[in-house]
Amino acid sequence: MKISNETKIGTMAVVGIVLLVLGFNFLKGNNLFKKNNYIYAKYQDVQGLSKSNPVVINGLQVGRIENLDGGKSMKQIIVTVSLTKDVNIPDNSLAVINPNLLGGSATLEIQLGNSTNYLKEGDTVLTTLSGGAFDEALKVINPVLYEVRNSVKSLDSVLHVVTGVFDPATKNNIKGIVANLNTTTASFALSAVSLEKILNTQNGALASSLNNVSAFTANLNSNNAKLDSILENTRIVTANFAAINLKKTLDTLNVAINNFKESSEKINSKDGTLGLLLNDTKLYDNLQSTANKLNILLDDVRTHPKRYVNISVFGKKDKGGYLTAPLIDDTLKVVNK
Repeated sequence: MKISNETKIGTMAVVGIVLLVLGFNFLKGNNLFKKNNYIYAKYQDVQGLSKSNPVVINGLQVGRIENLDGGKSMKQIIVTVSLTKDVNIPDNSLAVINPNLLGGSATLEIQLGNSTNYLKEGDTVLTTLSGGAFDEALKVINPVLYEVRNSVKSLDSVLHVVTGVFDPATKNNIKGIVANLNTTTASFALSAVSLEKILNTQNGALASSLNNVSAFTANLNSNNAKLDSILENTRIVTANFAAINLKKTLDTLNVAINNFKESSEKINSKDGTLGLLLNDTKLYDNLQSTANKLNILLDDVRTHPKRYVNISVFGKKDKGGYLTAPLIDDTLKVVNK
């Protein structure tokens, strides 16, 4: 027989829903496979008790709060207790609400009595309110014992709080604080010794500083006339400086700078004679050419003087063989040597 995919999906969905319900009830503390016993407790004030809060005996959880119902009047709240463990609870036991002082969930503690008769399914356990008749009777019969009982309860609550606050971490913190206080006290002692050395009137640092200040003020007093003279000279210098027409001087300096700037611009340009002399290479080339020709002429006069000066009556004039380049000057070689 072939199972369709729809059947498989439906079966898986049902199994998933069943597992989800079982898991949800398991997280809430419900056991679907075991029948729980229920007992009841009546309170006028549940002090923050809510559903699923634990029910403990001697610190061990034996159940949980199943339901709280105060009706429309809310004058008396019936608390349904689901016992998950099979325990014998004497019928004179007392159910006490222990609120958490640190803001957590409250717990319902069942303080076991000494009776040989035990609570059955559906019975109501005594509470602090239902047991109030016993307190009233005890108050009338033995007021001292009643006050001692209340004091013991208060002391027990205080000890619970102190025990919860002073955990090992807090104790270590207190030890650390005490150690830091010891270190701080030792530092204060060293600081006091150092301060005493500083404030020593004979050789302390403060005494030395005051002596130096006294010596400095004495020097100022002895040089008072010199200081007055220096200040007077400074006043005269500043007065003379103030009397100078600084604006006129700056204007003259600006004019000189502008003139120098214009002259340098003209020199750099090719408009003026000096600019042409510095920037135009034709004059240099002409001077170079003239100097070269003058050298040729002088060398020719030196080598052929008869061409230019004829002192012989019968001699001939030297013609031909003109120089076209200046001769090498041997005197320069001799000088260089």
